[in-house]
Amino acid sequence: MRVFVVAEHRMGELNPITTELLNLANAIKGDGTSEAVVLGRDVRAYADELSKYADKVWLIQDDSLEFFNPEIYADILKQLFASNKPDVVLVGNTSYGLELAPLLSVMLNAPIATDVVNVDASDGIKVSKYIFQGKLMVDMKLKEAESYVLSIRQGVFKDGEEVSGTVEEVEIKPSAEPKRKFVQYIEPEVGEVDITQADIVVTVGRGIEDASNIELAEELAEKLGGVVAGSRPVIDNGWLPKDRQIGISGKTVKPKLYLGLAVSGAFQHVMGMKDSELIVAINKDPEAPIFGVAQYGIVGDIFEVVPELIEQLSKLKG
Repeated sequence: MRVFVVAEHRMGELNPITTELLNLANAIKGDGTSEAVVLGRDVRAYADELSKYADKVWLIQDDSLEFFNPEIYADILKQLFASNKPDVVLVGNTSYGLELAPLLSVMLNAPIATDVVNVDASDGIKVSKYIFQGKLMVDMKLKEAESYVLSIRQGVFKDGEEVSGTVEEVEIKPSAEPKRKFVQYIEPEVGEVDITQADIVVTVGRGIEDASNIELAEELAEKLGGVVAGSRPVIDNGWLPKDRQIGISGKTVKPKLYLGLAVSGAFQHVMGMKDSELIVAINKDPEAPIFGVAQYGIVGDIFEVVPELIEQLSKLKG
């Protein structure tokens, strides 16, 4: 199969989800190719970077592509795909991708699936995604078609191998004036950390009891070289910013170590962290659901256990 990935970049930075999409492309391409499409102005560096993960990178540069405009992007991609028909097109399930994916679906007359967390291309295209606010996961087989469009959840396909491909620059201009035009970026408040990229995540749950106790988790995270995240009740109480939430309604993380402090393990939270390499949970309730997914569990009060952990880590570090 020819699996195309539409690269995402904004404000001078390449979104890490693009690499994740290429990891998925390489996993499902079979004997075919993984191909990235980089659109923009002066974006050769992004193409060179992505050539480490794609068999081929299509570089399309034009002044009209300086800022993301889904109409222009769809127009350019339509022209590219006219002579290079994709079997599957992957975009991120981001604000960027959710604007672009429906346009591509209509343009290619292709079935579309959004917020996908798994893809099986062994017999047609089958996808997995959560429904009913994460209470159920469904496996769906898309109807047979020449092309498919999938938007992929961030943080799910972080693992993959480099393939060392080539870059081909092509000149394609928009065929029509877009109906919408870029005016300006209004930047949201910048979070201190990106929990989806952290190797160690210390997560606090409702049992942290008060915002002032977050300091305990922050001290432990500092000793471990990690970051602090929270479950939904912690975010709803305003004890941590929204960009630190793990779960169906937050972010999906896949760190090397997930350490849960007084996290009960509600289904919607577990779906956002269950693929962590090592899960350690501390909770005073021996029946807490989090112990069902943890490799190691400590039944105890975090206000007794965590200070002891911090002390022992301090001793180890001299």
